[in-house]
Amino acid sequence: MPNTVLYDDGNHRNVLLEDFGLGGLAVQANQHMIVHGGSGMILDPGGHKVYSKVLTETFSVLGKAKLRYIFLSHQDPDIVAAVNGWLMTTDADAYISKLWMRFVPHFGFDHLVADRLKPIPDEGMVFDLEGARLLVLPAHFLHSEGNFQIYDPIAKILYSGDLGASLGMNYICVSDFDAHIPYMEGFHRRYMASNKVMKAWANMVRGLDIETIVPQHGAYFKGKKMVQRFIDWCADLECGVDLIEPLFKIPAA
Repeated sequence: MPNTVLYDDGNHRNVLLEDFGLGGLAVQANQHMIVHGGSGMILDPGGHKVYSKVLTETFSVLGKAKLRYIFLSHQDPDIVAAVNGWLMTTDADAYISKLWMRFVPHFGFDHLVADRLKPIPDEGMVFDLEGARLLVLPAHFLHSEGNFQIYDPIAKILYSGDLGASLGMNYICVSDFDAHIPYMEGFHRRYMASNKVMKAWANMVRGLDIETIVPQHGAYFKGKKMVQRFIDWCADLECGVDLIEPLFKIPAA
């Protein structure tokens, strides 16, 4: 799959990078870029297996622009495992939940770049990408305890991380929501913490003007009707601790 341009107005671009991990043993993961004027951001850049190819493609997409931010939605290895390489080869700052600041170095971290790993407070923050204000939204327990999403008000894109993830289909944009449910239902029922958290998230994002929801894994949701279907589905889903009690049994000898 070549790069997919999700939005481009001549000064602001949102690009889904080519899937360099397709067909491997690791779970499929998407890497995204936002470029505004002369500055760029990469979201959830991936692990060691795709690092060199994603880095090369990042510089290609940037052109004359400079990478300013590396956004790490949470602590999973498919997001942060190669962050030391990114910090060593660029001048960008990396941002992750304050909860994971002492855990990321376990992936291997050079002291020369340690001061460029920055904490995101629980309530979120705003990135200024050369005048473009990108909202960092709290999405804790969806699935990680310290988890964030990015909302781009120019492109009207919500980068939802693991929320919305789907596995096993052969398309990148959802055209039939009901047919798509089997590709994401099992993941969400197990990985997302509870319906209470899902409802809290749904209530928050309903206040945003969203044209596209783009997860870290699998296909994205485009168009307001599709976006609304997904938000409503999340708000109604029983998951996580809502379903876990039957599993708490002592194994048979």
